[in-house]
Amino acid sequence: MSSLQIGLAIAGGLVLAGVVAHSTWTSRKNKPRQAEPLADQAPHTSQHAGPADQPQEPTFDDSLHAAQAPVQALSSSHSDDPVADMARVMMQQATQHAQRVPDEAELQRLAAEKAAERAAEARVSAQRALQHTADSHDHGMAPMIAKVMDDASSMALPIEKRPSLDALIDVLAAVEIDSPISGEATLAALPPSRRVGNKLFTVEGLNAESGLWEQPRPNQRYSAFQAGVQLANRMGALNEIEFSEFVVKTQSFADAINAAPEFPDMLEEVARARELDSFASAHDAQLSFTLKATKAAWSPGYVQQNAARLGFVAGVIPGRMVVPAPAVGLPPVLGLMFDSQAAMAEDPAQSAIRELTLSLDVPQVDRHEEPFARMVQTAHELARVMDGTVTDDNGQRLSEAAIGGIARDLLALYDTLDARDLSAGSPQARRLFS
Repeated sequence: MSSLQIGLAIAGGLVLAGVVAHSTWTSRKNKPRQAEPLADQAPHTSQHAGPADQPQEPTFDDSLHAAQAPVQALSSSHSDDPVADMARVMMQQATQHAQRVPDEAELQRLAAEKAAERAAEARVSAQRALQHTADSHDHGMAPMIAKVMDDASSMALPIEKRPSLDALIDVLAAVEIDSPISGEATLAALPPSRRVGNKLFTVEGLNAESGLWEQPRPNQRYSAFQAGVQLANRMGALNEIEFSEFVVKTQSFADAINAAPEFPDMLEEVARARELDSFASAHDAQLSFTLKATKAAWSPGYVQQNAARLGFVAGVIPGRMVVPAPAVGLPPVLGLMFDSQAAMAEDPAQSAIRELTLSLDVPQVDRHEEPFARMVQTAHELARVMDGTVTDDNGQRLSEAAIGGIARDLLALYDTLDARDLSAGSPQARRLFS
């Protein structure tokens, strides 16, 4: 073999090696980021945690405490992105105390046990954070988020005293009986469906012993009843056909227990339903932020791991995670969605996710949970640790001015709902905006 042939063979080998190396490098560069092995998360375990199967639950109270000292340092950092800085310093301690992903039942159990304690601690912590914010004369997002927290922590958490049915959002029909009847007889007479069209239909009984309106239960006796149908929801206002169905269903129940119902005027109730629907349509708000990958895509496990560190748990739908409410049975505080097909893939590690959505259903969540402040903090903390960019629905980078404007609009919306006795997170608001 001549020296020329040897040289060409060597050159060809080098070219082939270069192609293989470039292909390998490109493949690794474009491969979705993967979740860290569980063993790597051990140093994050809190010293207060119990056995391995009893994790310490991350709480938002931790992030409020963390805002006290780091927020003073923020004012002297002169970062190019004050929104991200504010989110980072307020979430720092919550991230440090993160644990492995708890299941939803476990988190709900812990939340139910600690709800009252959290509420009191959150108010105290928020007041301290506000004082430090005022002392340090922060720029950027600090005053806006402080205002949100101040408004949220200025009042005690409301105590729900109303029955399920409410004349504010329901058509009510009194059902009078001659003598008390048992809960068992009542339950047997109830219609099989709790819907009238797409509206909620409810029957309540006046407990003969306690004197309170309640859903009929066995081993109780009831001296009177009232039936109700919701005036409006996100599907629209109650119409004449639905009102007629309500009358038929209530009359059937009354006949079964030998009672006499009294119905309000249909035209008046339908007009009231339209007015309530008009108000609700004008004061409904469902916010969302989009987080887009700046460079490498993310795998489902990578998204789930980083979201879990900020308090998210798996939802019932593939690709959905939620921040649970502090009490069992309430709607989640925040939602997070990504491609459900990626979540259900045979090999999720190879699924590439380039964007995810954070959402807040404003009327469904109590303002005292500070949901928007938490949404901003969560979005920018995820963007920081996952190398992403936060945008609005139109794909525009989320600016400090935009966040401040949304916060001001939300405070006005909360006040309007409060004035109408439909406070965000109340049972009435949750039913109306559903």
